[in-house]
Amino acid sequence: MKGSRPEQAVLSKNTDLSKTEDTRRVIEGMVDGLNDHRIRDIGEFFSQSFRWIGNAGCGYKNGLEEFQDNWQKPFQAAFSDKVCTDQARLFMGEWASAFGSQQAIHSGEFMGIAATGKQVEIRYMDFWKVVDGKIVDNWVMVDFPHVLAQLGVDVFNGQGWEKFDTGQQEPPAP
Repeated sequence: MKGSRPEQAVLSKNTDLSKTEDTRRVIEGMVDGLNDHRIRDIGEFFSQSFRWIGNAGCGYKNGLEEFQDNWQKPFQAAFSDKVCTDQARLFMGEWASAFGSQQAIHSGEFMGIAATGKQVEIRYMDFWKVVDGKIVDNWVMVDFPHVLAQLGVDVFNGQGWEKFDTGQQEPPAP
């Protein structure tokens, strides 16, 4: 690209690095809360007006109540015995990010597919902004095509770019 460049990292460039440990505590507590399947009191970690910004198939949730009613409850109804494991976490001021996977049992309807009882892996990436001890924004990517493939549905109809790969690549061992 020649010429002027778009401004990069606008949202995080002025982060207060002195907030890093506070952000770490909020995120670590929140992940424990999600692993404990807390819904009613999860507001301990989230601002009432926080935004949950998901990829296609996941949606956009405005506020804690929408997140609880339109993400947490349907997700827990579709997937039981869910355990979330972050493979990596990064903390920088008011910002945190993680990627990992959840292991769960497909025990309820998901995207029109009746419960199969199969154990599935649900991969994700999250970016959070924490202000005054509460998550105010959460950008999320959940790999629903991967979940659907485990349930026998190829959303790409054989046209996924995996066809260009030379073989299955496993992530590096910790």
